[in-house]
Amino acid sequence: MTNTGAPTGWLEDYAADSTGDTGALLLHGFTGSPASMRPWAHFLHERGVAVRVPRIPGHGTKWQDLNKVKWQSWPERAERDLTELLSKYKKVFIFGLSMGGANTLHLAEKHSAKLRGIVLVNPMIHIPDPTIKFIEIIKYLTPKRPSVGDDIKKPGVTEWGYDALPMKGVAQLHRFLKATRANLANVSCPTLLFHSTEDHVLPVSNTEIIMSEIGAADKVRIELGNSYHVATLDYDAETIFETSYQFIRTKS
Repeated sequence: MTNTGAPTGWLEDYAADSTGDTGALLLHGFTGSPASMRPWAHFLHERGVAVRVPRIPGHGTKWQDLNKVKWQSWPERAERDLTELLSKYKKVFIFGLSMGGANTLHLAEKHSAKLRGIVLVNPMIHIPDPTIKFIEIIKYLTPKRPSVGDDIKKPGVTEWGYDALPMKGVAQLHRFLKATRANLANVSCPTLLFHSTEDHVLPVSNTEIIMSEIGAADKVRIELGNSYHVATLDYDAETIFETSYQFIRTKS
C-alpha cells in the first residue's frame, strides 16, 4: 500500500456544495486518506447532498508526519468542516470509516443535538492488542510497524494510504480512543452502523462496544458479508452508499 500515484486531488480536502438543505461530513481512517471516502461523497453529491471530506492532520502526505501530530488535531480539523456545514445547511450528518468512526463519535458527543444522524463503517473505539499498554515505551523503540491498510476483498483496489504504521501516531490514537469512549453515552443522535463480518483490522468488539455504550435510542447495525475493513471501497460499497442515502432521507 502506498499513496504514490493516487488520482489527482484525492489525497486532499474535498468539498462540494449543493442547492439543497442537507450536508454530510465524511471522515477517513487512521493511516488512510480522503480517497477512501471520495466515491461515497460523489454518490451523495450526485443526489443533492453537500459534502466535505477533510484530510485529517498527519495523513495523505508521508507516514513520518503521523508521528508528529497530537490527537486533538483530528477532531479539531473535522469540526471546522462541521461548523461550516451547520452554518449552511439545515440537515447535517457525519459519516466515518474506522478511526473516522471514532472521530464521528467524538464530534457527536458534543453536537448530537445539531445532527440529524451519524453513519459508521467498521468504526474503531479501542485497541485490544495487549501490547498497547506499552505503547508509550514502544513508540521510542521503533518509529513504525508494518501497515494494516488496504484490507479490501475486491482485487486491485487501494485506499491510497501509508505503507507503515507510525508508532507515535498509534500512541496518540490510543489516547484519542480512550477519551472518546469515556463519553459515548453523550451520543444521542440516530446512528447507523455497518460491520464487516470478515475484518482483518478490527475485532467485532469495537462494534459491540459502540452499540452497547452510545446513548442513542435509534441505533441500527447492518452486517456486510462481502467486504473486509475498508468496506467503502469494497464489494458492499453500493449497499453502504444507498442505505446511508435512505437513512438521510428518513432522518431529514
